[in-house]
Amino acid sequence: MEVEYEKLIRRLNPPRVVIDNDSCDYATVIRVDSVNKHGILLQVVQVLTDISLIINKAYISSDGEWFMGVFYASDYYGNKIRSQEVLDYIQKTIESDAPLTASVKESVGVMPSEEYTSIELSGNDRPGLLSEVCAVLTDLACNVVNAEIWTHNARAAAVMNVTDSLTGRAIIDPKRLLSIKTLLCYVLKGNDDFQTAQMRLSPPGAHRGRRLHQIMLDDGGYEKMETIEHTRVEKKYPRPNIIVADCPEKDYTVITMRSMDRPKLLFDIVCTLTDMKYVVFHGMVACGTMEACQVKDFEFYIRDINGRRIRSEAERERVRQCLEAAIERRASEGLELELRTEDRSGLLSDATRIFRENGLAIRRAEISTTNGEAIDTFHVTDVEGNTVDPIIIESIREQIGLTTLQVKQKSCISSKHTQETRISSILASFFKRPKPENLQQNRLYCPANLGRRRSV
Repeated sequence: MEVEYEKLIRRLNPPRVVIDNDSCDYATVIRVDSVNKHGILLQVVQVLTDISLIINKAYISSDGEWFMGVFYASDYYGNKIRSQEVLDYIQKTIESDAPLTASVKESVGVMPSEEYTSIELSGNDRPGLLSEVCAVLTDLACNVVNAEIWTHNARAAAVMNVTDSLTGRAIIDPKRLLSIKTLLCYVLKGNDDFQTAQMRLSPPGAHRGRRLHQIMLDDGGYEKMETIEHTRVEKKYPRPNIIVADCPEKDYTVITMRSMDRPKLLFDIVCTLTDMKYVVFHGMVACGTMEACQVKDFEFYIRDINGRRIRSEAERERVRQCLEAAIERRASEGLELELRTEDRSGLLSDATRIFRENGLAIRRAEISTTNGEAIDTFHVTDVEGNTVDPIIIESIREQIGLTTLQVKQKSCISSKHTQETRISSILASFFKRPKPENLQQNRLYCPANLGRRRSV
């Protein structure tokens, strides 16, 4: 009865979006008011990040029956959002109050759509793994329409939308799906992953980025941060500075973070907190710069969905590790290569095979097909996590095609010791972890200072 009452209240009070392009010099201000519910913050942030907007600053409050969020957003190039089509989309999508994408439990064992079959993979990472997966799919007459692949802490996860290479339709035959699952799991397990490698179906409407976070969160990869024995990319930039501490005077747990800025950073953080069943009651995101390195500061006052703050040190440490992992998973490592050419069956298998044969390790990848054109992005290093030799890259480009494979971004892993030293010295003091006893003085704001909020 209580759930039905809450649904009725939300129908009578749909979310309200006000977009302001005049009050701020550098960003479009998006104000959202809504009846409070678990996941509303993620729902709003997801809408903004899915259209590649950058959230420069934000203020969040949901302490009570009403949610209020103010977001300062710009486009990918740092400009205000001027497109009326984009502004209308933001308003219409958020005000529709559509439910969040399917949860983990809802995504297991469902049947594919008519357009494609969505599969999820996870297992121990190793050089050439994506190449082996793509080769199996090609042999099974499966075409990868689009996909996203992440690696972190020696684990790999992927969400792939595949079709039958002959019909271009989804694969729905149960026997064939079982055969695909058996062979892919065999490849994923390799020699040492008999317990955790798996493949399963997910609903076509599931949000790919969120599912990848959920897969890796369930995988427990964050716990392996200091103990893994597999080859791991050396981090040249400092880890995010994350403190999870008590705020007993207000009965919250307070999280303060400082991280190198990048696209979708806020989404990754809010997604993880939501899936861990925490609610952000008050929050603030601020953007700051130091030399050429842009950083973001975050401060969240949270409780679990039952209204309790975190009371054990073990759980505080788990939250810290999960947030650190969420920030690192999407971080771009290595050289960014873009493959752009006419799509054909086996294209992805051929490209990844060439990468493997030339000693490249794929750390992250995004695969897409639009109007018959394949646009694939790969972040690569050598198998030890170091910068790829430019001679090898040119050799690969000659094999694939100089105009087909382009270098899009220089490696963030510099081969010059002097450059590494300079970056480290710039950021060392900036990311120095403050002492817990100084947390109160360093807070960005206090929820006690917030004004009255609208109530139902």
